[in-house]
Amino acid sequence: MKLQDLLQGTGIVAQTVDGSMEISGITCDSRRVEKGGVFVCIDGTAVDGHRFAAGAQEAGAAVIVTQRDLGLRAQLIVEDTRLVWAQLCANWFGNPSKKLRLIGVTGTNGKTTTTSLIKSMLEYDGHKVGLIGTVQNMIGDRVLPSGHTTPDSYDMQSMFHLMVAEGCDFCVMETSSHALDQQRVAGCEFEVGVFTNLTQDHLDYHGTMENYMAAKKKLFSISRTGIFNIDDGWSAAMMEGLPCETATFSAKSDTADYVARNIRYRADGVSFELVGTGQIGRVRLSIPGQFSVYNGLAAATACLAIGMPFERVVESLSAASGVKGRAEVVPTGRNFTVVIDYAHTPDGLENICRTLKECCGGRLVTLFGCGGDRDKTKRPKMGAVAASLSDYLVVTSDNPRSEEPRAIIEDILVGLDGSKTPYTVIENRIEAIRWAIANAQEGDTVLLAGKGHETYQILASGTIHLDEREVVAQALADAE
Repeated sequence: MKLQDLLQGTGIVAQTVDGSMEISGITCDSRRVEKGGVFVCIDGTAVDGHRFAAGAQEAGAAVIVTQRDLGLRAQLIVEDTRLVWAQLCANWFGNPSKKLRLIGVTGTNGKTTTTSLIKSMLEYDGHKVGLIGTVQNMIGDRVLPSGHTTPDSYDMQSMFHLMVAEGCDFCVMETSSHALDQQRVAGCEFEVGVFTNLTQDHLDYHGTMENYMAAKKKLFSISRTGIFNIDDGWSAAMMEGLPCETATFSAKSDTADYVARNIRYRADGVSFELVGTGQIGRVRLSIPGQFSVYNGLAAATACLAIGMPFERVVESLSAASGVKGRAEVVPTGRNFTVVIDYAHTPDGLENICRTLKECCGGRLVTLFGCGGDRDKTKRPKMGAVAASLSDYLVVTSDNPRSEEPRAIIEDILVGLDGSKTPYTVIENRIEAIRWAIANAQEGDTVLLAGKGHETYQILASGTIHLDEREVVAQALADAE
């Protein structure tokens, strides 16, 4: 591709660089520089790519894109290299997102389930759909690995390109606050953006809830229609001053465009009446909990916004299944229940504990930890939430990363001060799960919270394999 074509729409003038030169590739990783390629200097959270610009040029980079004058030949100085990187990636792959109808979902909790529901509903309606998310990326039925909630711009545009090549007409994607703040989705136009909720998370990155909200809000500046959960206290601020059309949903207020009424909770799911636009339909969703009502409402409102008929929305939502690691019931063949859930925030843990407390016939035994190198302030809050809603706690590790697991546990235990809920501390998560299974009583529900879909654990010494389903199965076999 010629440099002048690569720069289309970026606002960059090639200046003293020959715009007709052929570019062999683009990268923001100095280790992947190609001779005749473009290297973009990204000032990251841990490393500043400008430090590697001279080395990239020595390695053969024909053009360096930078935010400051580095005294190099063939450098293009821009205001925001993150923004330009996203635009270059879109151009490199031929702007594939313009050939797809994009639906983005943002919020603290519910993104994975909501995107999966939307994908399922669109496929039920006859579309071929791509998915980008935390658990996995998909092109139709084909599963691709997922490293981040929202991938780097290059990987994302590459996936868009594959989706178009394989006949997808929609892409549904989780759109994280990090991705929005770091301009990873710049150059994309979303037909629909969805806001699920906002609770404390990622303050180690954003600093304040207001900054966190502002990052999420960026999705709606590049969306044609915004969908909002008006039962969430942040929705009013999210909706203020938006350029896009809006639609709302609620499980409490009749002022919303779409409302869930006559909600019935079951051990194996929920049912409710979807009411809106002078129509009503009975939804039976096979995922338990109040949060499933909200995820279902979000998915239904999004599908209605893109033009799916009301009756088809109700039918397709009722036919949708759950998501791995989200209120996932693990078969045990015993007289107690094991549930795996990704809850890793105070709000997420509260939601799943309340849900299971309503359904379980015996004790709710909650096993959880907190991630290392992340927001420390939520650790005692999660301890307090779990203690207030559970009958027994097993406090253990999550992904401790570079921190000492015991130090993280001590932070959690602060939240248990004054609580009468009994608890056991077992630092090793595998041993903790085995203990919880061995000590489960008839009618108990054992909640394994925090890991969800993950099949690994990140320790200071490295990443190890840890699939909680396998640990449960082995613990049950050993108990026979």
